[in-house]
Amino acid sequence: KQWYQRRVRVPGKSKKTKKVQKKFVLDCTHPAEDKIMDPSDFATYLNEKIKVAGKTGNLGTNVIIQKEAFKVNILSDIPFSKRYLKYLTKKYLKKQNLREYLRVVASSPSTYELRYFQINLDDDDAED
Repeated sequence: KQWYQRRVRVPGKSKKTKKVQKKFVLDCTHPAEDKIMDPSDFATYLNEKIKVAGKTGNLGTNVIIQKEAFKVNILSDIPFSKRYLKYLTKKYLKKQNLREYLRVVASSPSTYELRYFQINLDDDDAED
């Protein structure tokens, strides 16, 4: 008796991979309302810096960057890391000298939000 079942792969029948389209949103509402940052400039920066297959400026139809009001949307047909977007966002903030004032926070599984650092100034500390 065979106690295991052998899987036989039939030639010509292959598993079809689904096209996974990921959508990421970078919400720049707070700094854009205060006119500290320009979302369209940020979208062009991402367009220039995102690497596809190891090359910058190689987006093609695989990665689409859209700007809607104060948000930047990234649509990707290829495997794409949300963490890579955070890295590029921090790099952009550093280039614009805004890294000391803004931070990148994940507000949902597919969204990053730019928020101000909370600075608490106590008057009691000033007297010491």
